[in-house]
Amino acid sequence: MKLKQLIESFSSLSEFSGVDLEMEVTGITDDSRNVKPGMLFVAIKGYQFDGHDYIRDAAKNGASLIIGEAVQPNIGDTPYVLTKNSRKMLGQLCKTFYGNASDNKIVIGVTGTNGKTTTCYLLKHLLEKAGYSTSLIGTIEYVINGQTSKSLNTTPSALLIHQMMAQSTDQVVIVEVSSHGLTQYRLEGITFDYALFTNLQHDHLDYHHTMEEYFEAKALLFDKLKPDGKAVINIDDTWGQHLAQRLLAKNVETITIGHDEKATFKLLSKKGKDIQVDTEGSVETIYSTLIGMHNVYNLAMASGVIVDMGYTIDHINDSLKDFAGIPGRFETLAIIDGVHYISDYAHTDLALQYCIDSIRECKANKIIHIFGFRGNRDSTKRVPMLQTSHRLSDYTILTTDDLNGTYEEEMKQTYETLVEEAQLEDHIDIIMDRTIAIQEAQKIAQPGDYVILTGKGPESYKEEFQMGTHSDKETVLQLKLMQY
Repeated sequence: MKLKQLIESFSSLSEFSGVDLEMEVTGITDDSRNVKPGMLFVAIKGYQFDGHDYIRDAAKNGASLIIGEAVQPNIGDTPYVLTKNSRKMLGQLCKTFYGNASDNKIVIGVTGTNGKTTTCYLLKHLLEKAGYSTSLIGTIEYVINGQTSKSLNTTPSALLIHQMMAQSTDQVVIVEVSSHGLTQYRLEGITFDYALFTNLQHDHLDYHHTMEEYFEAKALLFDKLKPDGKAVINIDDTWGQHLAQRLLAKNVETITIGHDEKATFKLLSKKGKDIQVDTEGSVETIYSTLIGMHNVYNLAMASGVIVDMGYTIDHINDSLKDFAGIPGRFETLAIIDGVHYISDYAHTDLALQYCIDSIRECKANKIIHIFGFRGNRDSTKRVPMLQTSHRLSDYTILTTDDLNGTYEEEMKQTYETLVEEAQLEDHIDIIMDRTIAIQEAQKIAQPGDYVILTGKGPESYKEEFQMGTHSDKETVLQLKLMQY
């Protein structure tokens, strides 16, 4: 593709003055190691590495054009374009290079603090039961044309997401959308048919600083709706109400979910797992297979989309009968001597509350909760989460999550300070080795008790522990083997 074709949709071409617009561009990359002759290299300043440090490598590898935010480096005859925002330009270039791929598919984006992954998997299952082929780009995995690969980020780079959109021959692409992905322009050039907002809770304030800033980051998704695109908003959430009001004022078609009398998809009652809903005057029951109030919202969000696409509650009920659940989302890892071991990714105060309340619904005798906090991450949510765990569970064990460069002893001291600040004296322990913490829970648990492991979900351990296992699931299964 010629450069002039690649940038013809840009509102201004001033940054490309003096550059040969007839040059052929054979590919785009933001990794200098992947540059081949004729490719365009975009230098991105990341949080661990700065692409500008590798501009000379890209030039040596044969880049036909280099784009960056730094003053023009000494790279000989290789043309260089100075831009204010490399990330944004990368997305714009990829959109054209990969044929505006999102324009030709049904694209559904799901954002919010909690529930994104579950809602995405529910959507995928319900749509496939309706006969749609679906791709999934999310926290746990990427699924494109039925082929699965491990996820690198909740929302991948602009380059990768455009590549996956172009590779996908599926009718629907479901994207789990993070606030980081939105503010870092990873979704630049992607347009959506449906944009979903699950909720907004205290999280990521080490990055966004305030809840208002966090909200505005999430709200960016709704600027990416196609002209006939629709928003689906949980208005039981205060921030969701605010977002819905904003979108309606802009005449954006908005499907509202919640208990409010004016909700498009109104939640009437919950009895066990069953949910009674009112869809524009028609009162029906969804027979859910999922436990917990949080999953009422997750299922309602997905169902709101499915009903809007013309399918019935009966279709949803038939489809849910064989829904297998989601790895690391209230997943039963094993039952050992009558003790249930549950894994969940819960990483906010409200998510913990929903998770532990769900275990109470299972008629647990006692609940032993094992979790920790990630090093160098939002510290302001730690005390509320610890207080919730201590209040709702019978025994809390603080342990290692991801240290992220923090020394273990430093994190242990942090835990000791948190326990003191939260004024907790009993039914709590600190065991830094996560595998030993799980073993300790096994020792004190009795038949009918539940051990809940939160924070890691299906993720692999980043630290080395005494048992030599690599995930919570592997640790629990190893303990089960040791029983026999």
